Amino acid sequence: MVLLVPGAGARPKKPAAAAKHDALADYIQRQSSNVPAPSPSTPGSLWVDNGRLANMVADYKASRVGDLVTISVSQALSSTNTGNIATNRTFSASSGITALGGHIGTSGVANLFSPNSTQALAGKAAATSTTALTTVLTGRVVALLPSGTLVVEAERQIVMNEQRETVILRGLVRTGDLDATNTVASNSVGNMEIEVKGKGVITEGIHAPNPVIKWILRVVGF
Repeated sequence: MVLLVPGAGARPKKPAAAAKHDALADYIQRQSSNVPAPSPSTPGSLWVDNGRLANMVADYKASRVGDLVTISVSQALSSTNTGNIATNRTFSASSGITALGGHIGTSGVANLFSPNSTQALAGKAAATSTTALTTVLTGRVVALLPSGTLVVEAERQIVMNEQRETVILRGLVRTGDLDATNTVASNSVGNMEIEVKGKGVITEGIHAPNPVIKWILRVVGF
């Protein structure tokens, strides 16, 4: 007896393809989460704290959490260390017997001990380090210290040719150091931290091998 079950021989359907990730929507959602909620207004009041006419003498400079700040980064670091050392040491001694009692000859033991030693050392070392970074970043005020100093953070990601470059900057900015265009030079940013990291084909090509590969290369001698 053969039982026919509807759909028994049909292949299972493949799951629907995942929706394409919307990078723009994800970026807007992440950035919106950092914006503080507006101050609640009193019902029936004509005054609104964050209204257009709330502060008629305010300028364009950042002063609150969430405001944007442009940072002009121009960092150049160069250091040189050179050292020379030279030493020279010579030691010479001679001891022996020049005469014995009677008619005993001393020709065989005239020089019993005649050490000579020379030691010389010459060394030279030089180290040079140069680092340069020039860019312009626009970040956000993430905190406000009790003294009025702004804590800013800026991040930039660039993806090109299968290589991702990320620049992250954090620091302290005084409102007085901001110019008319709401820009501050990196030399005026206190406790500045800059992190530049990459991930992709270029980074993999210059990345150091893992300890196992290093040990194998040391054994085989390549």
